[in-house]
Amino acid sequence: MISLLSFVLFCLTFANNAYRAESLHKVFANPGGNVTLPCQLTRNTGLSFGGMGTRIKWTKIEDAFTEVDVLVSMGFHKVKYGRFQNHAHLREADENDATLIINNLQLEDFGTYRCEIIRGMDENIVEVEIRIQGVVFPYSPRLGRYNLNFHDAEAACLEQNAVVASFNQLYQAWKGGLDWCNAGWLSDGTVQYPITKPREPCGGTRAGAGLRSYGQRDKANGRFDVFCFTGGYDGQVFFVDQKLTYTEAVQACQDDGAELAKVGHMFAAWKLHGYDRCDAGWLSDGSVRYPISRPRMKCSPTEAAVRFIGFPDKKHRLYGAYCYRAHQ
Repeated sequence: MISLLSFVLFCLTFANNAYRAESLHKVFANPGGNVTLPCQLTRNTGLSFGGMGTRIKWTKIEDAFTEVDVLVSMGFHKVKYGRFQNHAHLREADENDATLIINNLQLEDFGTYRCEIIRGMDENIVEVEIRIQGVVFPYSPRLGRYNLNFHDAEAACLEQNAVVASFNQLYQAWKGGLDWCNAGWLSDGTVQYPITKPREPCGGTRAGAGLRSYGQRDKANGRFDVFCFTGGYDGQVFFVDQKLTYTEAVQACQDDGAELAKVGHMFAAWKLHGYDRCDAGWLSDGSVRYPISRPRMKCSPTEAAVRFIGFPDKKHRLYGAYCYRAHQ
């Protein structure tokens, strides 16, 4: 005799193979916080099979070949799996609501989830990605690489609308694809760097992908770059499309009720809001950068990134300006 729950699992597995997700949502959260993953059934036919009710299945997509069961529900029958038993549950606002709530987020909870909800002939498949709120970016000053002690690193991040990143924040950024060959300070006083593509100049090919660590370093005398973390901003980043010196760029932003954007503003606009512009522009630290969310020739052909031109002579009238205007 096949149990009711086994039949539900069979139906949901078949649905997973037969359909792809209709939509992808992104939600942002921090470790230790709570997050709501929306999933609703849209009623199209009104037809249902007697006694079957609404069938819901949530899975976490680990990679292209691996999914981890989170929760299966049909009416009063609910099964939670693994670590999700203690901190995941359905909202169940009504019979068409399959929204999942995860409490006390752990690092391993970040990633992409799939919701499958079926009632009679109606079905919806949704994918939701939980991203860590904010963005980690590497930073070195005009002086060049490896010129910051820990206290200078703290000040440098603050000047760019950011703070020194924690190990967990860098780890999540690495899981999201951050690859950087220069070592930088973290908030715990360690010096590390993230490698997703092992290569000889960056610790060798024998060491696998991951965070490469120099361990704890002397905060006063050690000299490295820094990894900064910014949680975003409450305003708008925009571009002034003129050829300006640095001083003229500052004035152009002020004339528009704004300020020259900080590096943290640029990375937040790029990573959190998908800002994309293939025009190099001044930022407040005297650097020239531009954000590419859609890789293409002549802009950033192989990857989405904030492209770094350098710290040119501030008297050069070659670049536009990226401005930041805070919401009033």
